[in-house]
Amino acid sequence: MRIEFVSSARGDFHWSRPVLTIGRGEDNDLVVSENHVAARHVTLHRDRRGMVLEVAPSTGRVYVNARPVRERAILRPGDSLSLGDCRMLLRDDADLDARPTVEPTDARCTVALRPVAGPLSGRVITVGDRLELGATHGALPLELPGNDVALLVLAWEDGELILDGSRVPARHAVRVNGITAVRAVLQPGDQIGLAAHRFVVDAPGWSAEPPVVLPGPAPTVDPGSEDAAGARGDVWWLILTAALLAVGIALVLFVKL
Repeated sequence: MRIEFVSSARGDFHWSRPVLTIGRGEDNDLVVSENHVAARHVTLHRDRRGMVLEVAPSTGRVYVNARPVRERAILRPGDSLSLGDCRMLLRDDADLDARPTVEPTDARCTVALRPVAGPLSGRVITVGDRLELGATHGALPLELPGNDVALLVLAWEDGELILDGSRVPARHAVRVNGITAVRAVLQPGDQIGLAAHRFVVDAPGWSAEPPVVLPGPAPTVDPGSEDAAGARGDVWWLILTAALLAVGIALVLFVKL
């Protein structure tokens, strides 16, 4: 199991033991120091049902996929877990390692948006050529505080998957991997956040190609430049030296004769 920290530069946490304790205290297996996190906040353990989350007594602000949990919950890979101001995403290492790495023939057919928190959790939304989330005709609902109207668009442009949040109210910032963005190029595994909504870009078989850097043209020397003049001077010195050597050898041979 791998735990990713949303909106944080902290590295991933790998866990393979049957029990995991999380909290602010140094005696926990996973120590988080964000606000509103108790000394021993939650415990995760495995049983026949899967992975079970148990909330310690007298702790607050525990959410699984944006839904409050007071005592116990069953967790699955892909679930979002929030403890106070710390937001985490649970991932399965085996599933990630099993992903193919070859480039698909048509990346548009493989990309989907997976909600991990918010009212749309539990669904898999295919992107296709264009995906609209928001309060428009034919779009999927996108609930925001205050019943604000917003439209979040994912569309392909020149082979790149573009996120367009220009029609989202400014007070509801769109974040890509924790960074506020109005327009962004998406990659597999990117995380999109908007209010209580959290999405992950799933694209098995699609990996963005790194930019190809081509070597620049060889530098040309201007015939009138100082470098060219210096090169011509070196050639003349070589010719003059060779001529002097030839004359010297001839004089030596003449004297011996």
